Amino acid sequence: MSVIPKSIQDLIDELSKLPGIGPKTAQRLTFYLIRGSEKNVDDLGNAVVNLKKELKFCSVCCNVSDSDPCSVCGDPTRDKKTICVIGEPLDVIAFEKTGYRGRYHVLGGVISPVEGVGPDDLFVKQLYDRIAKEEVSEIILATNPNLEGETTALYIQKLLTPYKLNITRIARGLPVGGDLEYADEITLTRSLEGRREY
Repeated sequence: MSVIPKSIQDLIDELSKLPGIGPKTAQRLTFYLIRGSEKNVDDLGNAVVNLKKELKFCSVCCNVSDSDPCSVCGDPTRDKKTICVIGEPLDVIAFEKTGYRGRYHVLGGVISPVEGVGPDDLFVKQLYDRIAKEEVSEIILATNPNLEGETTALYIQKLLTPYKLNITRIARGLPVGGDLEYADEITLTRSLEGRREY
């Protein structure tokens, strides 16, 4: 028989499912919430409940947003001729810290046969359609520098070869096997500055 009430154990179990949260951290978070005010717990609960209800995918770049088009695609001061192709929405946040002023295309993941993710599971067709409609001169392939990211970048590069585009890949400088979301601003800035033909 457990000494932990079911409602507490249920929350610990749910928090443990989050990336980077183990059982001990989940317990600490749960007991922190128990000690907190009811308003703080209600605010957290409402934020979680409303998360999926209020978000949508931008019809232009496929990033998550609360508006369509998103704030980047709707910004007339952004360079519309340059598209930075990235794997996940978190990568947009990382690149925005560098001062990058082009636009993005979020793939929604990377090609990973081990996990059963192929090109059809990503927003690749939407990128292809964008390039056919918009006046794009450069595509920056900025997927993570790991096996899946390199495979995805190579696939997109081959897909876009018929177009007369300058296709570049972010320069090394990011550790192989690393994730863009954990890179510092200086490393990302150097990666953008040192990009090369792909």
